[in-house]
Amino acid sequence: MSGPESLFKRPRSIRRGAGLTFLFAGVLAAGAATGSFGSEPDHPPAPPARSAPVAQDVSEAAAEALADGKSPTDAAREVVSRSGDRWGKVYDEEEYAEFEQALDGEYTGVGLWTRRGDGGRIEVAAVQHGGPADKAGIHEGDRLRSVDGRRVDGSSPAEVVRLLRGAEDAGPGSEVTLGLERGKRTWTSTLRRATLAKQTVSVRDFEDGTRLVKVSAFTKGSGTEVRKAVEAAPAGHGILLDLRGNSGGLVAEAVDAASAFLDGGLVATYDVRGEQRALHAIRGGQTSRPLVVLVDGGTMSAAELLAGALQDRGRAVVVGSRTFGKGSVQMPTRLPDGSVAELTVGHYRTPSGRGVDGRGITPDLVADEDAEARARTVLTGLGPPS
Repeated sequence: MSGPESLFKRPRSIRRGAGLTFLFAGVLAAGAATGSFGSEPDHPPAPPARSAPVAQDVSEAAAEALADGKSPTDAAREVVSRSGDRWGKVYDEEEYAEFEQALDGEYTGVGLWTRRGDGGRIEVAAVQHGGPADKAGIHEGDRLRSVDGRRVDGSSPAEVVRLLRGAEDAGPGSEVTLGLERGKRTWTSTLRRATLAKQTVSVRDFEDGTRLVKVSAFTKGSGTEVRKAVEAAPAGHGILLDLRGNSGGLVAEAVDAASAFLDGGLVATYDVRGEQRALHAIRGGQTSRPLVVLVDGGTMSAAELLAGALQDRGRAVVVGSRTFGKGSVQMPTRLPDGSVAELTVGHYRTPSGRGVDGRGITPDLVADEDAEARARTVLTGLGPPS
C-alpha cells in the first residue's frame, strides 16, 4: 500500500468512538480485548471476502448450539480456536459490555493502581484524584497487604485489579475492604466502588520546559486530551509523547492525537472488500514543535499506528525498543445469546506502506532503561520551533 497520499481516498468523516478498535490489553480483568472500525459505532464496514467463511462458521455453530440447548458462546469459541485467527476472541455478553464501557473511558473501581515492589509486595502506584481511594486518604507508595481479607503479596497487578474490581455483580456502591501499611502504621479501610473516568492521558513538565505527554490507552476523548496538552505546552519547548505500555484502543482517537502534530495528511491505510481506504489527520496541528515518541514492546495496535505515522511523516524521532507488532483489524459479530465474536478482517499500514502486524515499529534510536533520558537528549538536539 505504498505510494503518494493522493492515491488514497479521504473518508467523508471519522466519527468519534467509531474506529479500528484494536487490542486493548488490561481493559478486562482477565486479559485483552479487540474491536473494529466503522463509520458509526456498532456498525463496522463489511469484512473482506476472505473473512466471511469464518464469520459464517461462527454464526452457524452458535445457532446450532442454541437450537440444541447448548452454549452458543462455547460453540463459537471452539470455531474461533480452530480458525487460526491469532486475535480472534469470543466474549460473553457481560464481558463485552465491560469492554465497551472501558472504551467509553469509564470503569467501576476504587481509583488506585498498583505495582510489584521488592519481595513481591504490592504497592500503590497511583491514586485517582477524587476517587474512593483518594477520599479515604490512601497515598502513592502505601503498601497494599490484602483485599477483602485475601493476602496479595506475590500476586500480579492483574490479579490485584480483579480483586479490587470485584465479581461481575460488584457494581457502583459495592464495598471492598483493603489492608494497608504506611511505614509502621497498618490499618484497614472499607471503600465503596464507584464509576470512574479512566485517566489515560497524563502530563508532566520538566524544569527545562519540556512537556511529557503519557498516553496509556486510546479511549474516547483521549485524542482531544492529547491535543489540549500539546496546545497548552510551554512556548518554545518540545514534546515527549510517551506511548510505552500503551496497548491500543480506538484508532479514531489515535488519529485525533496525530492531528495535534500534523497539518492534515495521511495517518494510515487499511483494506475493506479489496478497496483501499485511508485515515487522515485534521489540519491545524503544531508541525514545528520538536517531538520525540517513546515506545517499547508494550506499545501495541493503535499506539503503533500513531508512532508509525509520525515516524513515516518525518514528524518525530522514535526512541525506545521495537513495538509489539499488532496491526490487525477486528470486526464484531453478535451471536444469538448476546455474546460477541471478534474476528480479524484485515490489516493496516503506515503512510509509507509498512505493515505492522508481526513486525512492529523499529525505533530510530534503540534505548532501554535510559530511554526517557535519551529521548530528552534527542529532543534538545532537535532545537526550538521556528
